[in-house]
Amino acid sequence: MVDKNNMSDYPNVQMVDFKSCGDERGSLIALEQIKNVPFDIKRVYYMFDTKEGVTRGFHAHKALKQVAIAVKGSCNFVLDNGKKRVNVKLDDPCKGLLIEEFIWREMNQFSPDCVLMVLASEYYDESDYVRDYDEFLKAQLK
Repeated sequence: MVDKNNMSDYPNVQMVDFKSCGDERGSLIALEQIKNVPFDIKRVYYMFDTKEGVTRGFHAHKALKQVAIAVKGSCNFVLDNGKKRVNVKLDDPCKGLLIEEFIWREMNQFSPDCVLMVLASEYYDESDYVRDYDEFLKAQLK
């Protein structure tokens, strides 16, 4: 998991706890916009069957907010604010990683059974992506 001491430089990133309800039949987590997800949810997508050794992401967003949840298995996020990088391991379906604007992200170390679900505050818009790391760094200096 993330070392909270390393997160002081990351006001646009935080862990979100979700309440798990369950009994002898199993567990359930309800995700509700504004209640336990801090934005209106306009898009949901998930990644699975990610091949061993693959790194994904390599981008930041200008305005989009996201909550990433490893609903099964685990993966690692490398988050970069333009000054330093921090690693966050997602391995608990009761915890989500809230990433707000202008945080570079890369995802790696996917377990073979990983299902990574992402809740997004906006519909897909290619113009919101910053896919060039140098461009990202220049935007951080503004």
